[in-house]
Amino acid sequence: MKRKRKKSAEGYFTQKRGQRQVKDRLFRFLFERDKEALLQLYNALNGTAYADTSKLQIVTLENAVYVVMKNDLAFVIAGVLNIYEHQSTLNPNMPARFLFYLGQEYQKIVERAEESPYGSKLILLPTPRCVVFYNGGQRMPREQILKLSDAFACKDCKADVELEVRVLNINYGYNEKLMEQCQVLKEYALFVEISREYLKKGKPAKAALNEAVHFCIEHNILASFLRQYRAEVLGMMLEEFDAKKYVRSIREEGREEGREEGREEGREEGIRVLIESCQEFGISREDILKKLVGKFAMEKESARQYLKKYQKQH
Repeated sequence: MKRKRKKSAEGYFTQKRGQRQVKDRLFRFLFERDKEALLQLYNALNGTAYADTSKLQIVTLENAVYVVMKNDLAFVIAGVLNIYEHQSTLNPNMPARFLFYLGQEYQKIVERAEESPYGSKLILLPTPRCVVFYNGGQRMPREQILKLSDAFACKDCKADVELEVRVLNINYGYNEKLMEQCQVLKEYALFVEISREYLKKGKPAKAALNEAVHFCIEHNILASFLRQYRAEVLGMMLEEFDAKKYVRSIREEGREEGREEGREEGREEGIRVLIESCQEFGISREDILKKLVGKFAMEKESARQYLKKYQKQH
């Protein structure tokens, strides 16, 4: 079967506006602040036509003593508990993670109902729908279903529990029907694609992303959102931009030779970009050291040496 070629971002700008067709936190930041966009996304996914945003109740897991894991977006509407996750890497363990999320969400619901799960009264629970929005660099089909049972050790045993996760590729050029029905998702996908194109030009990450944001505002792509939250968006994009993985992915496109050298160069570049970006945003020396230790799994002394090395180039 012939693979459908993904559209490039450049093709978008050669069309008239009427014909137009790196981030986890940014996805949540965008949709959690715009209930109309979130409701539009729900309608597009489910073929519904809800219009009253007051019927949509945000129940996203936040930092709390009893919360072991956080999810990106969760909301209840019409008796359905929707749990949405954004991923930039493929993860076969998402059904297990959604199972954990679901358990915590149901615990909250039961507590709010002030009913005992040990009592004789049936406690009604919203029906779960689990969706992953993927926009990483690895190849993935337009849509796929992950099942919890895929991870079960005994393949010949009949399981009493199943959980399915719908994974949608939201890279620009995929799932066009969905994009047409949710303009904000379409513009988000395009914004990410444009940001990647600017990062490929080799400029420092902050400069490249600044140009990408400016371009999108000029071309009315998430324009009002980017005007209002420009600093926050740049901060999130820079924090989530992993130059190590980015450089590695470029080198791995059809090239085996020099793979180890490429990984080392990518790691070094990632360290440099992180240090320079943090300095540009006024992040303290101690916090930069913590980020280096956490992101690159290095000793604190090595982090100090890298900081000393690249501070001079800033």
